[in-house]
Amino acid sequence: MRAMILDAPGKPLRAAEAPKPEAGPGQVLVRVRACGVCRTDLHVVDGELPGPKLPLIPGHQIVGVVEETGAGAERFAMGDRVGVPWLGHTDGTCRYCLSGRENLCDAARFTGYEIDGGYAEYATADERFCFPIPDGYPDLQAAPLLCAGLIGYRSLRFAGAAQRLGLFGFGASAHIVAQVAAHQGRRTFAFTRPGDEEGQRFAREVGAEWAGDSDEYPPEELDAAIIFAPVGALIPAALRTVAKGGTVVCAGIHMSDVPSFSYDLLWGERSVRSVANLTRKDGEEFLALAPQVPIQTEVATFLLEEANAALGALRAGETKGAAVLAVEPSA
Repeated sequence: MRAMILDAPGKPLRAAEAPKPEAGPGQVLVRVRACGVCRTDLHVVDGELPGPKLPLIPGHQIVGVVEETGAGAERFAMGDRVGVPWLGHTDGTCRYCLSGRENLCDAARFTGYEIDGGYAEYATADERFCFPIPDGYPDLQAAPLLCAGLIGYRSLRFAGAAQRLGLFGFGASAHIVAQVAAHQGRRTFAFTRPGDEEGQRFAREVGAEWAGDSDEYPPEELDAAIIFAPVGALIPAALRTVAKGGTVVCAGIHMSDVPSFSYDLLWGERSVRSVANLTRKDGEEFLALAPQVPIQTEVATFLLEEANAALGALRAGETKGAAVLAVEPSA
C-alpha cells in the first residue's frame, strides 16, 4: 500500500510502499478514503511529543470503509463507513476507565502516535474505538470531526455555561466550535495571530460576532475562553479577557512554556484547566450533534503524497479551516 512514513522526528515524511496490514482479533481493516491533518500530527513529526512508534504512519482523523474484520469483531460489517480517532486503546480496568475518564488511562495508546494511522491506503483499528460516520458528510468533510471537532466539543463542555466565549487560534477546531456555540445560543469572540485579517474574516463568516488580534481586548468581558493555539503566552492573555469566575480552557496536547504572570489575573475565582484526549462518549455525543447543527467543515484538500506540504501549511498558519488528505482521489 502507499504510505507516508515518519522515520525520525524532525525529518520530512517519506513516501513508500508499505505492507498492507491485516485485521487482528477485535480489529477492523479500514480502506482509508480521507485523513485529516491535525496539529497533533505536527507535534509528533516535529518531535514535540516524546516516544512515538518508529517508523510511524501518522494520522488520526481517519474516514474509510471496513474491508476486513478480525476474529471476534462483530460491531461493523464489510462496507460500513467508519471513523478512527486519536484514542485507540485503553485497559478498561484502571480507576480512570472505571470512572468514565478513559481519556486519562495510563495504558492508553493513540492512533498515529503509538499505532500506525491514516496517512496510508489502509489502517487497522480496534473496532471498539471506531465510530459510525453520520450520513450526509462526504469523506473529506467528515474527517475533521474526528479530532478537531471532538476536542473542540470536549473543550466547549469544560467552558461550562459560558454565554460569552473567546476562541484563541482560529483553525480547524475553532471553526467547528463556533458553529456549535451558535447552535447553543452562545456568543463567540475570535482571536487570531496579529494582523491575520483573512482569519478574522473567516471567523465572522462561521458565527463569531467579533474577531481581532490575540493581543487585543474584546468589546466586553468574556465568561470563558478556549485556547487552541499551542502558545503558552496566550494563557495570561486569555485570563485578561475573562470576567471573575471565568474559565480558560487549554485544548492542545502540547503548548510552549507559560510565562509568569501576576496573581491578580487569576484572582477572582478564575480558573485555568487543560483538556486531554477524548472519550468514546464524547465521540458518540458529538457525532450525533453534528448533523443537528448542522456543522459545515471548511477543508483544504491535499493528496496523500502531499502530506509534507499539508503539514507545512499548518505549521505556517496558511490553512483555512482544516487540512485533509484525499487518500482515494474520489474522496
